[in-house]
Amino acid sequence: MGKSVKIYPIIGTEGEGVTAVPEVEVGLPLLEARAVAPRPVSPALKERKSYARISDVQAIPPLIEVQLRSFRWFQEEGLRELFEEISPIVSFDKNLELHFLDYRFDAPKYTEEECRDMDMTYAAPLRVRVRLINRETGEIQEQEVFLGDFPLMTDNATFVINGAERVVVSQLIRSPGIYFTIEEDRATGRQLCMAKLIPNRGAWLEFETSKRDVLSVKVDRKRKFPVTTLLRAIGYGTDEELLELFEPYDNDPDHSYIASTIERDPAKSAEEALLDFYKKLRPGDPPTLENARNYLTSLLFTQRRYDLGRVGRYKLNRRLGLSVPLEQRTLTKEDLVKVVEYMILVNNGVEGPDDIDHLGNRRVKTVGELIQNQLRIGFMRMERVVRERMSTRDPAQVTPVSLINIRPVVAAIREFFGGSQLSQFMDQTNPLAELTHKRRLSALGPG
Repeated sequence: MGKSVKIYPIIGTEGEGVTAVPEVEVGLPLLEARAVAPRPVSPALKERKSYARISDVQAIPPLIEVQLRSFRWFQEEGLRELFEEISPIVSFDKNLELHFLDYRFDAPKYTEEECRDMDMTYAAPLRVRVRLINRETGEIQEQEVFLGDFPLMTDNATFVINGAERVVVSQLIRSPGIYFTIEEDRATGRQLCMAKLIPNRGAWLEFETSKRDVLSVKVDRKRKFPVTTLLRAIGYGTDEELLELFEPYDNDPDHSYIASTIERDPAKSAEEALLDFYKKLRPGDPPTLENARNYLTSLLFTQRRYDLGRVGRYKLNRRLGLSVPLEQRTLTKEDLVKVVEYMILVNNGVEGPDDIDHLGNRRVKTVGELIQNQLRIGFMRMERVVRERMSTRDPAQVTPVSLINIRPVVAAIREFFGGSQLSQFMDQTNPLAELTHKRRLSALGPG
C-alpha cells in the first residue's frame, strides 16, 4: 500500500458546533467517528466585570456653549441696551425727538454654504422701528429703518466673513471696580496707599497719598487736586462736615489725612469746589456754576457717559462693604466717601492692599460684549449725525429715514470683524485645533 495521507473529516449536524475528529489514514476502515459535544459554560462566567469607578460613559459637555450663549445675549439684550443708551435723540432746540422702539433680524438672504462658495458674509438684515415726535406741531411719525446687514454666528460658533470662517476670541481684562495698592515713598520709606476706580466705560479716578498726608485725585489722568475738592463738589461743603465724616477712621495720632488735605484745598465751600473742579478739567471754557454742576453730573453720575457695569458695581460693593443695587451702575456719593475711608484704613495698616494680578481681579469679555462695545462707537457717531441733521433740515418735511445714516454703524461692524485683533481666521488644522481656538483667551485688544 502506498503512503497514507492525513485527512480531518468534519462531522456534525446543522446547528451544532463544527468538530474535528482525530486523524485517520486512507485505506484503513473507519471504525468509529463521533462528534464531541461542547462543554457547557457557567452563566456566571458570561457576565463581564467592570473595575471602573464611573460605570456610565459621561456625555461630552457643550464645549462651545460660551460663545453661542454670549451671541444670543447680544441679540436679545445687548443690542437693546445700546438702543436704550441713545434713545431718545433730542435736537438742540428740543423740538424734535427720535425714539428707537424695537428691532428684529430678518432671515439671512444666503445660507452658510452659499456664502462660503460665493465669498460673501453670512448676515441678516437688522431693522429698527423708530418714532419721530415734533413737539412744535404734535406730529408723530413711525417708520421701520434698515440698519445694515449684521453678521450672524453659525451653529459652530464661527462667523463667515467674505467667505472665510472667523472666530472672535474671548478677552481677559482687568475687571471694573476699585483697586488699592501700596507704593513706598523713596524719601521717607513710608508705605503709601494708592487707589484706582476703574469703570466699564467712562473716566478713571486715581487716588494718591503724598508723604505729607495729603489725599489727592486725578480724573482721566489730568491735573491732580485735593480729594476734599471732589467731596465738597458732591455736597460735603464745609470743613466741619468733612472732619466729622471721617473722624471714626482718621484717628492715627501721627498722621491726620483729612486735616492735612483741607489745609492744601483752595476751595472752602461747595460752589468754590465746583468751579475749581471745572477749571482744572476744562481750562479753556468759561467757568460758571451751572456749567460746572452739569459737567460733574454728566462725568460721574450719568449712565450715558459713566457705566460701572454689573460686574463693577458688584466688585465695588464687595470691596467697600456697600449694599447698592446692581442696577445702580453709576457712582454715588457714598461710593466716593467709602473709597477715601478705605484709603485711610490702608494707610493706617488696618486694611491690606489688593493683588492686581490675581485672577479674581480679572474677567473674561466674550464675543457678545466685544461686539456691543464696538457697535456702541458706531451708534454714538450715528447719534451725532442725526442731531446735526435735525438742526439743518426743515422740521415740517423731515422723516425718520431721512435722519438716520447707517454708514457709521456698518463701518463699525466691518472694522471689528475685519480689523480687530480678536477677530481671527479659524484654525482649521484639525477638529481639536478648531475647538481650542474657539475656547481660547487673549490679553490682546482694547481695554
